[in-house]
Amino acid sequence: MPDVNRLMADLGPGWSGALVLALTLLLSLVIHRALTRGIDGADGQRHTGRQVGRLVSVAVFVLGSLWALRTSGLEVGPLLGAMGVGGIAVAFAAQDLLQNFLAGLLIQARRPFKVGDQITSLDYEGTVLDIDLRATRLRTYDGLDVVLPNAEVLRNPIVNHTRTPLRRTTLVVGVAYDTDLARAQRVLTESLTGIAELQNTPTPKAWVKEFADSSITFEVLFWHPSDMASTLTARSAAAMAVKRDLDQAGIEIPFPQRVVWRAPGHGGPDGSG
Repeated sequence: MPDVNRLMADLGPGWSGALVLALTLLLSLVIHRALTRGIDGADGQRHTGRQVGRLVSVAVFVLGSLWALRTSGLEVGPLLGAMGVGGIAVAFAAQDLLQNFLAGLLIQARRPFKVGDQITSLDYEGTVLDIDLRATRLRTYDGLDVVLPNAEVLRNPIVNHTRTPLRRTTLVVGVAYDTDLARAQRVLTESLTGIAELQNTPTPKAWVKEFADSSITFEVLFWHPSDMASTLTARSAAAMAVKRDLDQAGIEIPFPQRVVWRAPGHGGPDGSG
């Protein structure tokens, strides 16, 4: 094995520093790739190894750069002292960055969502495009690119719309007060049978909900695939089928209305009967 010190001496300070810097860069790349593959494995949706690999490779590169400077004959003591003092200030200034980094690691560990999932977070809905060291990136359904800080995402409720394959939708339908409720329930249930956009299992259901101001309302429950495109398609198909079958059955969906009652013997504002 060649003598490293003699090799460095033969190269001279300048070339020795360059060699150390090149080896440091190579080592940081190898560490990054090894941690990414070792932690994430074959799971292309997990990015914990990539994030840890980035952090460790940056640390290796910084230490290697200091060693390269020292090998080149430069005094690194004052630089280290300045870095120590400045590091405290940077640590205070980078609190949000550190919080987002740790939150990103927790997101990868807990996996409330992964790349490709459709989620709601911080009043934004969309498809997860990336989860990096600082933020989670979404593409909203109207085409906007939204970057959400990881710490805020983890601190607030997260709704994962595609974690499960199926999702239930509730459609509220009102019928007139003189309607035969048993017949209306049967029409509402049968109207959703055989619709391609809906799931036959679990079967659609219709239940009386309440006696509202202008109608008796039913909750019509049906299941469909959980992604947003399927959800919108299923809701539209169900609403059109319900309206069509209620019209054919002669069951009225009433407009909001108010009954005005006037006591006998009371006329209009001018006293007329």
